[in-house]
Amino acid sequence: MMVRDEIIRGGGAAGIFQADIRDPDQVSRLIMEVKSDLGSVDILVINAAGPQPLIPIERLTWQDCVDQMEFFVKSPVLLVKEAIGDMKKSHHGRIIQIGSEVFEKGIPNFSNYVAAKAAQLGLTRSWAMELAPWQITVNLVAPGWIPTERHADDSQEEKERYALGVPMGRMGEARDVAGTVAFLASDRARFITGQKISVNGGNTLE
Repeated sequence: MMVRDEIIRGGGAAGIFQADIRDPDQVSRLIMEVKSDLGSVDILVINAAGPQPLIPIERLTWQDCVDQMEFFVKSPVLLVKEAIGDMKKSHHGRIIQIGSEVFEKGIPNFSNYVAAKAAQLGLTRSWAMELAPWQITVNLVAPGWIPTERHADDSQEEKERYALGVPMGRMGEARDVAGTVAFLASDRARFITGQKISVNGGNTLE
């Protein structure tokens, strides 16, 4: 609500829409509602996620992997399929996925999540090549550990231990990720596509 209100106070247009982005019918309805209220979709930022449990190999099941793929493969596919028509018609569009540094870090007991994030990067690169003729860019922003509301139960000790391993000696903030997304959504990034941009203080190197 706060972000929407801030946009409206600044003279922009904004709305709040809800859907289970793993459900094809709900995604279709979502895009229709957005288009009806705000117009065609020309920028799509994909950042939905669910629970991300740590699971050792001995307890790992295929369903554990599928649960992550639902958010990081299925939902991007459903959203892009619904939004891509208008982008192709206008020969303009920005698709920005939110990935993670875990693909490079190879976090133990987290293979269900790491594998899904790797697949999400694969989608990004393939879609970038497929959609380039329409001047539609597809990129992925890969943050490190950025404390948000979902990390409210994580201990300060865990955060400090992570920060010690970051070359810049601290954790990032949500605005660091938002600034990168805003750049990729802008005309200044019109010739950048198929890329993964890490926002993690140098915690990984490409």
